[in-house]
Amino acid sequence: MILGWRKRRIARHAGKKNPAGNHEMELVIPNHFRCPISLELMKDPVTLSSGITYDRESIETWLEAGNFTCPVTNKMLRSFDQIPNHTLRKMIQDWCVEKQNYGVERIPTPRTPVTPIEVSEILFDVSASARDIDQYRCLELVQKIQKWGAESERNRRCIVANGAAAVLAAAFDAFSNDSVERNVAVLEEILSALNWMFPFDVEAQKSLGSRASLGCMVWFLSSKDLSPKQDSIVALKELLACDQKLVEKLSDIEGVNELLVEFVKKQICPTITKASIMVIFYMVSVAYSSSEKIKLAFVKMGLVSLLLEILVDSEKSICERALGVLCGLCSCKEGREEAQSNALTVPVMVKKILRVSDLATEYSISAISELCKYGRRDEGKILVEALQVGAFQKLLLVIQVGCGDKTKEKATELLKLLNPYRAGLECIESVDFKNLKRSF
Repeated sequence: MILGWRKRRIARHAGKKNPAGNHEMELVIPNHFRCPISLELMKDPVTLSSGITYDRESIETWLEAGNFTCPVTNKMLRSFDQIPNHTLRKMIQDWCVEKQNYGVERIPTPRTPVTPIEVSEILFDVSASARDIDQYRCLELVQKIQKWGAESERNRRCIVANGAAAVLAAAFDAFSNDSVERNVAVLEEILSALNWMFPFDVEAQKSLGSRASLGCMVWFLSSKDLSPKQDSIVALKELLACDQKLVEKLSDIEGVNELLVEFVKKQICPTITKASIMVIFYMVSVAYSSSEKIKLAFVKMGLVSLLLEILVDSEKSICERALGVLCGLCSCKEGREEAQSNALTVPVMVKKILRVSDLATEYSISAISELCKYGRRDEGKILVEALQVGAFQKLLLVIQVGCGDKTKEKATELLKLLNPYRAGLECIESVDFKNLKRSF
């Protein structure tokens, strides 16, 4: 039995006309070449104990979902072994070659998936080489893990499930403690591998959260090469997302603040920019002994003005993060004064209300409230300016639409601050100054 697949134009895909003069023909895939689950052409056919053949990716997804039966027969599987069907795979490859004029590409011969035993063995060797500070042996092993991970998503899941993140993080800590400069090659490779093992487990967090590991990642931030720079900042972002207690350790490392602000300013790479803003967000939002000192340092580096310029025209993900940082900086006196002195502050923040996300709306309202409640003597100017750019109407909408309770509560508080100035502003706007001048 054969089923229709899709219509192909021979002239388009093969670059030549059909001898019979028919420019449009229907390509069909033999039914036994299709996976019973996905109904797509099988790339890596495997046979279960029930005798039915499936594409490996489809049947693995089925089994990982907690199913213990054969999808076709609905009978309980005696074992979960997946035996490669080499004969069928060769037939499919030959069929692909035969139909290449229809734009069909030959499926590559699949590699044998890595097994948990193989992963456990190589991770044991990684631990041993890290213990002996044998960077060349460890580099070779980590490169092999990287190669396995690049072959398939299944391999990556198998590697992560067998505790690779904790082992590699421990190795990273060991080589960082020994010497960053001397072990730079293996440290770069480990960091690159860790970047596809998020989120980190507790053991990995512990190793990467050491002063040596954090110092090594900050050292990579100043690297001339983009790859280790990106791997480091992304790893720091994920690490702080898992354990925000590490913020104080990171903030104690000399030069980290300057590097983060430089990344935001230069915007050398979207990934680095977003991750840098997120790291700064954790540093200014989490309460710790030197948090006020860190906020002041960022303000003095011109971060407030820099973020406002970015907010004028930036994508949603960056807006949300940048508003979060601004809100954190406005919680200190120096940050509020810097924001109040910038003409972009109020118009930009009001504009972002209900324009980006609920979280961005909350940050915008909180920042404006900070400027109004704890600002300088001329705080009334901030309130009037907010009214002039439409803050009152937007805040009413926030209360009416489906924003969170916390956001609505803050919007209500800000409305109370704005209301007295609103009446005065309406009186001023209602005066016809042109006619008033003539009357004198």
